[in-house]
Amino acid sequence: MSDCIFCKIINGDIPSATIYENEEFKVILDRFPANEGHVLILPKKHSADIFEIDPDLAGRLFALATKIAKQMKSVLGFEHLNVMQNNGTVAGQTVFHFHLHLIPRYENDGIRIAYKPMDLTDSQIEEMRKKLEATI
Repeated sequence: MSDCIFCKIINGDIPSATIYENEEFKVILDRFPANEGHVLILPKKHSADIFEIDPDLAGRLFALATKIAKQMKSVLGFEHLNVMQNNGTVAGQTVFHFHLHLIPRYENDGIRIAYKPMDLTDSQIEEMRKKLEATI
């Protein structure tokens, strides 16, 4: 994708703070991080979002994420971590190239990644369960 900033980073057209790279993925420090040590895992094969990415590639991405997260924790000394992945503008996606955020969390860091929980009834939950179960 010629206009995709992550494709340009992957191709080396835009410099990045790369911490790991193999034939399928490039792992970089986020240029505008939510917290110190915020990492992005970029698949080299362009897919806009979770609805387009190959499931096997996504599985290998998550396996890499666990490896990277453990190393980050060991080196940076944090206790907690957000794993975040947005799909579509309403969900907060701003770059339409599938990517996974690993965001270190430190006590009293002031970062809020939260949502207001809905208060659903048991029947509403059961209705949704039935809809999804029937199609999966």
